[in-house]
Amino acid sequence: MKKITIAVAALMLSFNALADAEKGQSYYLKYMKPLFGYNGDVLAQQHLQVEWKSYFRKDAKKFIKKYSQKHPEAAEFLNSETFQKIAPHLQDFVMKYAADSGELPDCNS
Repeated sequence: MKKITIAVAALMLSFNALADAEKGQSYYLKYMKPLFGYNGDVLAQQHLQVEWKSYFRKDAKKFIKKYSQKHPEAAEFLNSETFQKIAPHLQDFVMKYAADSGELPDCNS
């Protein structure tokens, strides 16, 4: 039983390790900036890291709900499979540059 628990924990960590803030920034620029109309640093600075964690829990349902209401033109994309595939990277990006992170992205975000 202990071996199974360790294996599951290692697998979960490996999935998280696959997410990438730089990819998230690129995906934001490609897919979301045209819909949202502002740079990724503006998005990231809207919340603290703990808030971003809650927005991306459970398939990012809270993020989708809030930002679909805030940007109705983005609702279709936010409810797409593509968004679900890039969401872990977007989460890493906004977490890295969240209001309380102390980091600022480059000016092209």
